[in-house]
Amino acid sequence: MIIKLDQLSRVGIFIAVVRNESFIGAARDLGITSSAVSKQVQNLELDLQVKLLNRTTRKVSVTEEGAVFFARAARALDDLREAQEQVYELKSRPRGPLKVSLPLSLGIKYLGRAVAAFARRYPEVELDVSLDDRFVDISAEGFDLVVRIGSLEDSSLTARRLASCPFVICASPAYLKQHGTPAAPADLARHNVMLYTRNNARHEWRYKGRGKRPGQVDLKGSFKCDSGSVLCDAALEGIGIVALPIFYVAEHLKDGSLRSLLPGYVTWPERDIHAVFPPNRFLSTRLRLLIDHLSAACRDLPWE
Repeated sequence: MIIKLDQLSRVGIFIAVVRNESFIGAARDLGITSSAVSKQVQNLELDLQVKLLNRTTRKVSVTEEGAVFFARAARALDDLREAQEQVYELKSRPRGPLKVSLPLSLGIKYLGRAVAAFARRYPEVELDVSLDDRFVDISAEGFDLVVRIGSLEDSSLTARRLASCPFVICASPAYLKQHGTPAAPADLARHNVMLYTRNNARHEWRYKGRGKRPGQVDLKGSFKCDSGSVLCDAALEGIGIVALPIFYVAEHLKDGSLRSLLPGYVTWPERDIHAVFPPNRFLSTRLRLLIDHLSAACRDLPWE
């Protein structure tokens, strides 16, 4: 069977419906009406003489035949997009969409200006930037690039290290004057150590001393929050001790409003900032340029 141009368009619409699990979501992404989306999928089913979707009032799901067709068709359209990208490569004009996720505070304080500069330099690249501290599912949510902090566990993704990101144990001079300064990790158990609640791990500090094996100490505290920025504010108010990524506290350590504790120890395992992206056979020019741009910007971070 020869695929005609109108059928190719219908395939793209069908793929959008499956990925959104709805006609409305596909219509929003494609910029057409949901009735037009439904009509084009019906026409595709007539062309193929097979039912591709199960439709209910709440959800759209693929049939067994639809799942097979989706897997092969989505790959074929990806190949076509890669071919188009290679044509643009020859013209040396990066263009097209890039969906990017940045950690909230790191993005606002240190990477937002770099992303804006990239947008100014490459005006034909359509940037969609999300700032959020939640764990982003790159494939399911359609992101091209996610900046992550920590150790990487998903081996199906490709990553490039951008910078170090040490976690710092610190407190305000006022807190230390009132409660004393811990001299060893075990001393933290007797202090009010505030808790970051987006981390599902136990409330503990894992550390490593110079030339020593890693250790850990259980912590307790009267203040917990799902925002690193608010925890930093609480530390500045003298509420307790906090362990935060360096980008939250770098300026406060510099001006003395927070003091780094336990200088002979580091948070373990050490964390880094990574650019993470799906492994594609062809890396688009715009994505490669953005990764290079962020890498250059991270070399100027104050703790690097």
